[in-house]
Formats: sequence, C-alpha cells, structure tokens
Amino acid sequence: MGPTASGKTDLAMALCEHLPCDIISVDSAMIYRGMDIGTAKPTAEELARAPHRLIDICDPADTYSAADFRRDALAEMARSAAAGRIPLLVGGTMMYYKALLHGLSGLPAADASVRATLQADAARRGWSALHEDLARVDRVAAELIHPNNRQRLLRALEVIHLTGRPISELWRAEGTVEDYTYFTRWQADDGAGLPYTVTQLALAPGERHVLHERIGQRFLAMLNAGFLAEVRGLMARGDMTPELPSMRCVGYRQAWSHLAGETDYDEFVRRGMAATRQLAKRQLTWLRKWDQVHWLDSTGSGVLEKALKKVGPRTTLISGQ
Repeated sequence: MGPTASGKTDLAMALCEHLPCDIISVDSAMIYRGMDIGTAKPTAEELARAPHRLIDICDPADTYSAADFRRDALAEMARSAAAGRIPLLVGGTMMYYKALLHGLSGLPAADASVRATLQADAARRGWSALHEDLARVDRVAAELIHPNNRQRLLRALEVIHLTGRPISELWRAEGTVEDYTYFTRWQADDGAGLPYTVTQLALAPGERHVLHERIGQRFLAMLNAGFLAEVRGLMARGDMTPELPSMRCVGYRQAWSHLAGETDYDEFVRRGMAATRQLAKRQLTWLRKWDQVHWLDSTGSGVLEKALKKVGPRTTLISGQ
C-alpha cells in the first residue's frame, strides 16, 4: 500500500523476481479500459514481465464498487493460491483494501428500480433538489458529497430508500467511508476472516517533498505521452459524462474541464498536480491510522531486501501504487 507515485509497482515487480507471486491490482482507476496514460497503468513490457490481474476489466461508462472489487479479488486470490503461488495485492485504493480485509456487509447492494426512480426524480426536479433532500435526512453525507457528484448522491439516497437509515450511520457502523475526506478511525487486523496469512507493506518516500517532486515529474511525463489525447478520445465516445466515476479520477477530471474550455492549459496542469498531491495526502492519512503495517522508505537503500525479510513463502502480500 502507499501513496500514488511512491514506487509500489517497481517493488512489486521486483518481488515477483524473487517469490512466486501473482500481482492483483488494487487500483480503482486501472480497472477501466482505455484509461492507460492518466492512471500510470503498467506498460506492455511491464505486463509481459509481471501480468497484473484486475486491470482493464471495466468499461469507463460503467461503475465498479468496493464490493465488486472484494468479490473479484477473492476469486483471483483463490486461483493464485490453488496454483501454489502468492497473491500480491498492489495499489493505492485504500477503500478496496478495507473492503477486502473487513467486508462491506452493512451496505446494501444497488437496486436498479430504486436508482431509476431517483434518476427520474432528478430529471424532473434537478440534481440540486435531490442534494437538498439528502441534506434534510443525512447532513453528514450531504456535506461530504458534492451536488455534482451524481453517482454518490444517488448511492446515498438509494441506501436510505433501501434501509431507512442514513448512509453516514452505516459508514460509522462499518468503520468505513464512501469518501476519503471522511475518516472514522478503525483498527485494521491481520486479515481476520480471510483464509490467508496477510503481511501489509506500506511504501512511501521518507520526505514529503520527494513525493511531490515525483508526482510533478510523472504528471508531466503523462502529458508528454499523450494524456490529453487519451481523454479527448474518451470524450468523443458520446456516452461519457464528467460525473461518471471513471472521469472523476484524479487527472481525468481536470483534463475534462480543460478540454471543455473551462480552464486554460497552465491552470489544468496546476490543478492536476494539486489534485494528485491531495490524493497522496489522503492515502497517507489512511495509512497512518492503519495497524499491522510494515513501513518501507522508497528512497532508502535495500528496500527489496527489507520487504523480503517481512514476508515468507506462504504469505499473502499487500503492497501498493
């Protein structure tokens, strides 16, 4: 686990050269097909060296939940273990790790009929009216969910319709959140409920400014690799909107705004880098409150050797990008 641009993929691939590991991606952006540059998805050469499971499994117009991830990750972990190998989970989506280790049983599954009713209501009254509805029954959730974030607004209202309880109440009951900005402290265990021994590694540079420099360098490299052309192609499909979860991923949201004429290029770059730094900060906030984690300094010497000392031949690893 670790913040974006901390070097987790490099460490994971190095581990694969020393242990019989199968990499399983834990990244809520890499699941989407056609979103390669802006997600820093492993290159074709890297994938040839170390295939990654659970990337390119979802169309950008579709949605994919933490519960979906838990189901798919457990299936991939079982396949890997059955082959006598080690599932190596790598990514920075902390909610996915939380779902995997602890489950999300308190939150009901999506209901197509309820959602259709809410969407029809939004079409008739407007999304701001639905946000006002949410504020009347769940002030905490309304403060955390932007009125333009239609997906999460629908989910919050859907949960109320299905359970009669505010979603924020269920967040607290689960010790989890739908948004990184709302964090209820919870104690991570060592994988209770999973049929695995779990070792959790957290990777980050020792100095914050180093991480910021890496973020800036990687964002510029994405631009040079054609990131804006990638987003322009997604926009040209005709079935994409800026409210979709895929287009709300860091970088894509800012690129869409720029290509829509809402910001100039320099402002886009500034906002994109700032949003990525904010993501890294949120990821680190989660990790600092996470128990049973072995920290590794990605700028220190012997990172691979230190990681290998923490794991054994029968260990399920959790690392991250």
